[in-house]
Amino acid sequence: MATKQDAARSGARLPHELDDRQRSLAFFTVLTAVVLEVADSTIINTALPAIRQGLGASPAAMQWIVAGYLLTLGSLLLLGGRLGDAFGHARMFLGGVAGFILASALCGLALSPTQLVLARILQGGAGAMMGPQTMAIVQLLYTPIERVSRLAYFGMIIGLAAIVGPIVGGFLIQLNLFGLGWRLIFLINLPIGLFALLLGRTTLPRTGEEHRGLAIDLGGAALFAAGFGAVLFALIQAREWLGMRGAAPLLLLGLALVALGWRRSVRRRTAGLPAMIEPALFALRSFRWGVVAATAFSSASIGFLMIFAVSLQQGLGLTPLGTALVHIPFGAGVMAAVALIVPRLLPRLGRVLPMVGGVLMAAGIVAVLMLIRLGVGHGALLITMLALAGVGFGTLSGPLGPIVVSDVARTHAGTASATLRTAQQLGGALGIALVGTAYFSVSGHDAAARLQGLLPGAITVALLLAVAIFAVSRLPADLFGAHRRGPAH
Repeated sequence: MATKQDAARSGARLPHELDDRQRSLAFFTVLTAVVLEVADSTIINTALPAIRQGLGASPAAMQWIVAGYLLTLGSLLLLGGRLGDAFGHARMFLGGVAGFILASALCGLALSPTQLVLARILQGGAGAMMGPQTMAIVQLLYTPIERVSRLAYFGMIIGLAAIVGPIVGGFLIQLNLFGLGWRLIFLINLPIGLFALLLGRTTLPRTGEEHRGLAIDLGGAALFAAGFGAVLFALIQAREWLGMRGAAPLLLLGLALVALGWRRSVRRRTAGLPAMIEPALFALRSFRWGVVAATAFSSASIGFLMIFAVSLQQGLGLTPLGTALVHIPFGAGVMAAVALIVPRLLPRLGRVLPMVGGVLMAAGIVAVLMLIRLGVGHGALLITMLALAGVGFGTLSGPLGPIVVSDVARTHAGTASATLRTAQQLGGALGIALVGTAYFSVSGHDAAARLQGLLPGAITVALLLAVAIFAVSRLPADLFGAHRRGPAH
């Protein structure tokens, strides 16, 4: 076990030894990594036509360029979180960032579709090592109440990065700096990642309690990775190839593997052995219902953003840039909610605030989709409804991060963060499947018919948000009460 003297000899500081400026720099470092990880899951969408033309990629290869990243990211998040708990969050974060830089360079230098797919798979794996450490490091830096405003930014950044990613991708391709074209969307990660790597080496805290040499349950890691990989593949890829009915056996297989991984973790923890998941986390009411809320919210938001962009382009005939600009009021609403509403009202209103946010988000989204269904692609009413949906988005999503980890012991911060991120990945894939199926099953081939699926799509999104609101209602009324702290908090 590391000691304070070990940390001092390595030049690292313990969390309580950092002043406000140093904590802010450490927070900015991990926030930069969040932007890299999330943006790279959406920025690729804008570049797909250019990549297809430049590399001569087949439709199947194009799908794998997108899905390969998401599959490895979602499948390995639990392993990344457990490694952070075992060997130190700062160490795993820096290693993940370094791997992400290398994989991004390989993506930018790819000469064939196969090389690009393999590089994207490596990129997702590096993201899975890096991602779970971000929330865990914030948990080390701040007290539960201080985390409210800090972790709320994660909800904002994740939402905005998903929206801004395609805009930045289009701009970089249009810029065509040095004739690099689509390669810039990957190579831009190099200077950003190097900056985060260098800054992180001097600012990130060490706990002084890393469990050096702690064994990792490789059998459990394999079960969860295979299970989550099968679930994600069934929802993202097999559904497109075989339809939901054809993908169902693979989905059931994945769920069965996850169940086996869970049972293995329970048995090992009962026997005092290390496990991939900490079952005791789910005994915490705030963690259990917070994860359910985050999963349902992710399904609703990802599903909405997909049919929103598709209907604007294929239904109303907007260009990709025009579609991106329509997103601006939504993004502005998210920023306003997270920066102004959540930090001020969450400590006072508790679970009531995200519940109200869910209602506002549902009302705004349904109104937006119905306006588009009527052929409205601009105007004050659409802007107002988009801003309302964005405010609801930020007010619901911003508190979820602080809520999920509010009662989690710091020794399990990486595992808790990874569990949340895995739930969000699975929720996003589920949203694509459910909302996408509801939308495309009704939409026709001509422009007007492509808008008809917006009604069942809106209903599906509203139902998913209803699940999120119900889960939030099951949270403790006193979200950050000191009397509810988990062991060794």
